[in-house]
Amino acid sequence: MLKKVDHITYACTAGSIERWAWFHIEVEGGTLINRIDDVRPGDPESSMKIWCIDYGEFGVALIEGIDRDKTSQVSKFVAKHGDHSVQHVAFDTYDLDAFVARMKEMGGTPRGEVLVRNDGFGTLKQMFARGYEEGDAGEASFPEYCQRPSADDSDDVAITFAEETGKGFYDQVEDAIAAGDEAPFFDFSKMPSDWTVPSAVPKAGFVG
Repeated sequence: MLKKVDHITYACTAGSIERWAWFHIEVEGGTLINRIDDVRPGDPESSMKIWCIDYGEFGVALIEGIDRDKTSQVSKFVAKHGDHSVQHVAFDTYDLDAFVARMKEMGGTPRGEVLVRNDGFGTLKQMFARGYEEGDAGEASFPEYCQRPSADDSDDVAITFAEETGKGFYDQVEDAIAAGDEAPFFDFSKMPSDWTVPSAVPKAGFVG
């Protein structure tokens, strides 16, 4: 169901996003492809920065909280988990609709609706899930699942991000906080009681 890691999002403590951008760009060799300094400009409560770095086959997103009348959810996340902590990992799927249906059937719950936009290469779908652990939605690590244009549409589809995407998942988390929704992503009650770990299947050519 999953194809590869699409991007990893790191939450940075206030004032450190420049340092981590330098690290990912100059040390690791990434390319800054998008810089959004405020995903909710004019919002009196809170917001975040999101800077996006591309490595060709996957990307890194750096986020930093903007505290106004309220503490940003990103600032809360960093206070709990530390600077440059992984907020979420996005996984590229072959068929997002089919995966979401399977995930729901087996006990998973999305954070909100599937987000759909055009990133210049075609239609991009994204689904953000609830946190892995029960608790404050702003402090929880969570998965994202997405579907990008197929190789038939483009042989060189770059990892891309957009302001409406950052605002989309920020708003979904804010809505969950306001509603007091602290339920975890997965309900394991549908896991068979007699399930056993399958035998390992080494990849071809692997020598242990």
